[in-house]
Amino acid sequence: MEHQETAPILIAGTGPAGLTAALAFADAGFPVTLVGPEASALDGRTTALMNPALKVLERLAVLEVIRPKAAPLKVMRIVDATSRLIRSPVVTFRASEIDEDQFGLNLPNSVLGPALAGKVAAHSGIEWRKSMVKTWHLDVDRAHAVLADGSEVGASLAVAADGRQSPAREAAGISTASHAYPQAALVLNFGHRSEHAFTSTEFHTETGPFTQVPLPGNRSSLVWVVKPETAKELAALDDATLSLRVEQRMQSMLGRVTVEPGRQIYPLSTVTPLRFARDRVALVGEAAHVFPPIGAQGLNLGIRDIDDLVGIAKENGGDPGAAKALAAYDFKRRPDILARSGAVNLLNMSLLSDMLPAQMARGAGLGVLGGFAPLRAFFMREGLSPGSGFAALAGGLRKPIRQQ
Repeated sequence: MEHQETAPILIAGTGPAGLTAALAFADAGFPVTLVGPEASALDGRTTALMNPALKVLERLAVLEVIRPKAAPLKVMRIVDATSRLIRSPVVTFRASEIDEDQFGLNLPNSVLGPALAGKVAAHSGIEWRKSMVKTWHLDVDRAHAVLADGSEVGASLAVAADGRQSPAREAAGISTASHAYPQAALVLNFGHRSEHAFTSTEFHTETGPFTQVPLPGNRSSLVWVVKPETAKELAALDDATLSLRVEQRMQSMLGRVTVEPGRQIYPLSTVTPLRFARDRVALVGEAAHVFPPIGAQGLNLGIRDIDDLVGIAKENGGDPGAAKALAAYDFKRRPDILARSGAVNLLNMSLLSDMLPAQMARGAGLGVLGGFAPLRAFFMREGLSPGSGFAALAGGLRKPIRQQ
């Protein structure tokens, strides 16, 4: 690690992924320049962060700031709310089944963003330039960015945390495969009469999932995936009517519902880059993967990107942006990203499909999960941290042999 001072890191993007990357690289001893304006705290969405992502935030001293304003996720349920011929049984995942107190925490983005930004601003190893990258110049041995304020930044490695339309990704000549879905997500928070008991419920409907996730108190966040025109119609309803529609959709399971102000609509799409690093640029967060909001994967995957990238950079301290280091990062992230995005996209397509085989496959898959505890435990562990389900399975297979 002796050549550390010769290997500065440039991070483009100041959403949660960019801020986390800046903290993680600075904590690992790299000099960091973060480029991008302070994000607006008006984001009404919430983020469900699973335990492995929380461990990273704990290491970066962010967890203690956000924990008091977050709700633990102890139980996750999938309910088939379609009116189709073949319907799946309710599947319930309990953290206690895999000896965990919780799967993770759900917290408002308006809490997470400022908590990360506060830590970044206070970190002596991070220079935050609150301007945008105007143009990129990627040389063989260095990445250069010319900023909108006229200043320039050079680094061994550029981390593209600049979102789904990533200019850094484009500058590196990385092409993407993308697909727009005939769906949009209506996002809002709501109060309810009954306690949620730290349970998140994903209702599968013909147009996509309707997902309730607990917030502190008798409040929850909602991601309701419908056709784009339906999302506009729902968003235009008055509070009382929309509250009733939400309550009906969730079969009154939390009693009387009161929607809170601030409704947002997000069109759904999927974007997968054909590679995850090239020409001194490594992709993290939404620059590396965009897929529908099913199963709480987005930022959790982004934090795994960052954790893997920092690990590889430490092994290549003198030149973390070298071709060898970028190839190692691409190799390490590819299976995880493709498996997660593939699974989410498949599930989403099966919800949209009126074809009987797709319904049967989804019904059979959820039916087996619901009725077979070891498989359920495997999926819960894998959902939290790739490879841990296999590790636990191997451990479980070894145990009976020892006892003989």
